[in-house]
Amino acid sequence: MSLRSTLSRLRYRYFPDHILGEILSKTWIDNAIPVAILVLVLAGLGLWDGDLVSLRSLTGMAPQYAETLLVTLGMVFVLLAGGIDLSVGSVFALSNFIVLALFNMLGLPIGVAIAAAILAGGLVGAVNGVLIGYLKLRAFLTTLVTMIIVKSVVDLLLLSFAVRIATPVTTSTFWDFLSFDTVFGIPPSILFAIVCAVVGHIMLTRLRLGWRILAVGGSRRSAYNAGLPVRRTIALTYVMSGMLAAAAGVLYAARLNAAGSDTGVGLEIVAVTAAVVGGNSLGGGRGSVTKAVLGAIIVLVVTNSVVRLGLPAGGNSLALGVILLLAVVIDVKWVKNRGKLLSSVYVSPAWMQLPACPPTAEGSGSPYALNDKLADVQLIGLGEIDGPEDPILDEAGNLYAGTRHGDIIRFHAPDFTTHEVFVHIGGHPLGLTFDRQGNLLACVAGMGVYRITPEREILRLTDQTNRSWLSVIDDSRMRLADDLDVAPDGRIFFSEATIRFDMSDWMVDALEARGNGRIICHDPATGRTRTILPHLRFPNGIAMCRDGQSFLFAETWGCSISRYWFDGPRAGQVEVVVADLPGYPDNINRASDGGYWVALVGMRTPAFDLMLTNPALRKRMVERVAPDEWLFPNMNYGCVIRIDETGRVTDCLWDRTGRNHPMITSMREHRGWLYLGGVSNNRIGRYRIPGADPDWTAAASYRGEAA
Repeated sequence: MSLRSTLSRLRYRYFPDHILGEILSKTWIDNAIPVAILVLVLAGLGLWDGDLVSLRSLTGMAPQYAETLLVTLGMVFVLLAGGIDLSVGSVFALSNFIVLALFNMLGLPIGVAIAAAILAGGLVGAVNGVLIGYLKLRAFLTTLVTMIIVKSVVDLLLLSFAVRIATPVTTSTFWDFLSFDTVFGIPPSILFAIVCAVVGHIMLTRLRLGWRILAVGGSRRSAYNAGLPVRRTIALTYVMSGMLAAAAGVLYAARLNAAGSDTGVGLEIVAVTAAVVGGNSLGGGRGSVTKAVLGAIIVLVVTNSVVRLGLPAGGNSLALGVILLLAVVIDVKWVKNRGKLLSSVYVSPAWMQLPACPPTAEGSGSPYALNDKLADVQLIGLGEIDGPEDPILDEAGNLYAGTRHGDIIRFHAPDFTTHEVFVHIGGHPLGLTFDRQGNLLACVAGMGVYRITPEREILRLTDQTNRSWLSVIDDSRMRLADDLDVAPDGRIFFSEATIRFDMSDWMVDALEARGNGRIICHDPATGRTRTILPHLRFPNGIAMCRDGQSFLFAETWGCSISRYWFDGPRAGQVEVVVADLPGYPDNINRASDGGYWVALVGMRTPAFDLMLTNPALRKRMVERVAPDEWLFPNMNYGCVIRIDETGRVTDCLWDRTGRNHPMITSMREHRGWLYLGGVSNNRIGRYRIPGADPDWTAAASYRGEAA
């Protein structure tokens, strides 16, 4: 290996570029901007006047922060749905007046006063919701009008009752607790705001209403076409905003026990600024409660610091205006450029060098020499099935295969001229196998591993595994489980080809040539699922060896087949069986002669082999060339080989013209026939194996293996 190759290999091994792409793809990366802004604000104020950000100063702002956070939360819900609520300040003032009037002036129980105040806020929000959600009026103008009307009503009431509402006629232990007491040194208002924030976070991330809000804000037309109740969802966000603003007004009344004409003035600007500076998008569909929490902290610290520094009148408004302008600029630029940046760095090629490619030319004497044995295979279901990645047969000879439409199709024996939908799963079923109870097990792309009983009951076995402690990628969820087999004790071993790419982009994994795949074990007896072999280059086919203690597995981009011992004296060991295949291996299945059939889904080319040793070239290609012009492995031409347990090739089957099976991803031997599948084909092939045992079936072979 040359010095240049050695340095390139070390550079891409110890300084992997994919980490940046993974970080940028995380949803929490949006929180990095408000966190950075908060740190800069605190650092700047601390350098100017350390007392501004002292613990005593921050603690003193806690009750005020609770009110700001509640109003900001309501604003965030509206923004996420694609609207805006300028009436929050007026609602804040209205609820403040109502709770003081009912409790201080009329002497009603404090619970009734608080409920009435929050109900009033909800009613104003409902008016906004009906006008904007159902009547489709402009959110800005509508809430501007309600802001003016409600504020006018509050001012008129204050002219008559401002003095009387400030003098209580009764007392309440709860009101005194809310006004003056603490719980473990924490004001009750802060605890209430925290509870509201937690509930809001759960709603947005776990509940149907939250998902609908994000969907509506992302695209109202798409949400409507998907059958979501767009109008009702929009209306509910304004109701929530009104109730949260009203709750903040109640806390304000408890804190100051007073109402004035300036109560709530400018609060809508504070809420919008806090929401946007926290990273919530003005365009809707993107944001979170966490961002509202951060934004409220930033705005409150800045506005209080402006007051304490004694800046001239209007300093607060100026500070908020500057912050809002900067937040909008950052939001627009981040949304516009994040996708571009992510697309340029997410695909991160690694250095890789394959062994010399063995010859395949006809007459070369190579065990892989070109022939035309698959020229006359019988075609099953031509044009009636789409994407039969891994055909399999049951004891009765019926033929099963998955389709990209989410079905498992069953062709009826013995002539396979009729078929039916055996089950509909939803995702694309890839690898299939039968367990000893006659259940059909399936790896389903993007969904995990499923069991289908003979009665067609569908049961999800697993779709999660352990999270790697040192992995930037969240690899606990399965993205591309693709083949499986069952050990004698019932454990299921299956491959997940890549943890970085979905089914639609599985070929892009070839450009990285990185160990993004793994092999996982699921034990139905305990329900436990664990990764046993990580960092594999697109692991694919898995076939149990006849010793009952090991299995063969293929690494597609590594052009190799290895053996892993999961039991016995060699447990945990891996041995390479074939290191230099001329193509990309896919599924592996047993053969009647004691060997194994291996599908080569595509063939190696000198150009792509050379590119594997030049990650920088592949990186430039991804950044500068349109995806439909990227250089990929040759997947339009494949073959089937048969090997023994030592890796020696005993047979090789080609379709010279590529008309019957241009891409072969799997094959199954059953009673003297070989059934061929392809993830991009629209048929299943049937090839008579010369000299094969006409009574041999895989099920019988598995029943006779070592216990």
